[in-house]
Amino acid sequence: MVVIGSLDSKQRAELRSRAHKLKPAQHVGKDGVTEAVLSSVDEALNTRDLLKIRFLDNAPGSPREMAEEIAAARDNVQVVQVVGRVAVLYRPLEK
Repeated sequence: MVVIGSLDSKQRAELRSRAHKLKPAQHVGKDGVTEAVLSSVDEALNTRDLLKIRFLDNAPGSPREMAEEIAAARDNVQVVQVVGRVAVLYRPLEK
């Protein structure tokens, strides 16, 4: 995993405000974080820098743990926030 810097509190606040209006683009269910989920997240983050993910009630593990697992499995992805069963991930768009 390659992480280019980490977010400071002002950057995190800006990203949280931008993510507020987003609808979850990815759902993680009973199978948890699978290769299909990781591929889908990767594909979504190629077209946008913020992604909201909903972890369903039957998903194994805590939403925080699964969000961290997704971020660790992909280059330069950071968890912005986890509220309830919804996580926001950030990866800067490549220019």
